[in-house]
Amino acid sequence: MAATSLYPVSVKEDLVKQFVGRSIEDVGTPVAVLDISKLENNCNRMLEACASLEFEWRAHIKTHKTIELTRLQVGPGTGPVNLIVSTLIEAEFILPLLLEYKSQGRAVNLLYSFPITPSAVSRLSHISKSLGPHGLSVMVDNTDQIPFIEALRDQSGVPPSVFLKIDLEGHRAGVKPLSQQCTLLISSLLSLSSTTVPTCHFLGLYSHAGHSYSSDSRASALQFLRQEFETLLLTAKVVHSTSSEKAISPTTPLVLSVGATPTTTSVRNLLVQDSSRSEEEAQAVAALRATISSIRDAGCKIEIHAGVYPTLDLQQLATHALPTEGPHAMLTWSDLAFTVVAEVASFYPGRGKNGTPEVLIAAGCLALGREPCKAYPGWGMLTPWNRPGVQMPAGGPEKFEGWFVDRVSQEHGILAFNGPSGSEDKLLVGQKVRIWPNHACITGAGFGYYLVVDERRAGREDEIIDVWVRCRGW
Repeated sequence: MAATSLYPVSVKEDLVKQFVGRSIEDVGTPVAVLDISKLENNCNRMLEACASLEFEWRAHIKTHKTIELTRLQVGPGTGPVNLIVSTLIEAEFILPLLLEYKSQGRAVNLLYSFPITPSAVSRLSHISKSLGPHGLSVMVDNTDQIPFIEALRDQSGVPPSVFLKIDLEGHRAGVKPLSQQCTLLISSLLSLSSTTVPTCHFLGLYSHAGHSYSSDSRASALQFLRQEFETLLLTAKVVHSTSSEKAISPTTPLVLSVGATPTTTSVRNLLVQDSSRSEEEAQAVAALRATISSIRDAGCKIEIHAGVYPTLDLQQLATHALPTEGPHAMLTWSDLAFTVVAEVASFYPGRGKNGTPEVLIAAGCLALGREPCKAYPGWGMLTPWNRPGVQMPAGGPEKFEGWFVDRVSQEHGILAFNGPSGSEDKLLVGQKVRIWPNHACITGAGFGYYLVVDERRAGREDEIIDVWVRCRGW
């Protein structure tokens, strides 16, 4: 039984009747809001960058878990539809959309990005049967997982595609590159792929540069990406040498799939001529271009992946993977598509630092998450929305001045003011405010749906035009 029946979602039609046509200022709070104008821009930029650089693209849906935003990530056309999910229920939820794309003649491939476990086999088997050959990919990083791949093939009748997960020093999941265990896994996967009736198809190598969130400049984001590519290229050479020793000729080019939003978005730096680049940035661009050429010379296929890039958040702004100010700015506050609407519940004069006031809002860690941002010691920042006279911030979040979420408990959030006492704008009890969260993935998990608005609708920017339901569960 698919777990979607155990974790039923809200009925979209009922939500549309309740919310569409109303203003986000008039609904109960806290509530999650997406601006479709920003989502479309962020998704289109990624698709355009991949097309220009001739990279394959694989979209992660774990941030939003919605059908509608997945469509924006995939884009129109007839090209392949490659997706990633983090949970089995995401895979089951998105399956009807993949079958729709398949019926249109588009090649589909769904990657379950957690190393395969025994309890996952039966549910993955149903998905593999539904999608057919080359429709499902799984991840391995240990030889003890091989029997689960065999069980998946036996139960579904379809050999799954397999990515070997490589650890890039993030130490979350993955096998250490060039280690004895890595070499053994490569040999095992090649053998399983080369039999007359293959157990699996060895699709490629996969990495996630989660440590790239520590990036603080274009140069560092590009260097993280280059390191990712180079590590996978070295591992690919082991695959090629092992296949030669075993007299195995891979039928398709090995896919090198890399990315995290800081590194993946940084590829846009390769597409612009920016005279303001520092020497370090120019060298990083040149080095990355050389590595890309080496990968192609080795006969490998380049694939990039990312998840939070459509919504973005304060963490992404803080990486400075793209220029955030000046004439060549490519990632700004105006690109942040996800906010949480909350309500001011009380006001405490003089209670804060240096005699500044504090404000109570009816949104705590269950609505905002509790994942830090390296740029500042807080849990979200107030946007200028519904605050007359307040301007958009300039620069990165480390330069932010204004109201921010200083402390959170389960349902309580405490706003503090970063700036001189007396310079703050007055927030009124009952006033609605919008908050940029630190991490869109964690914040979104607290909500069952998003209210969708469109900033391009002059005079009606706050009107709800749609409601997108998230899947939930595991």
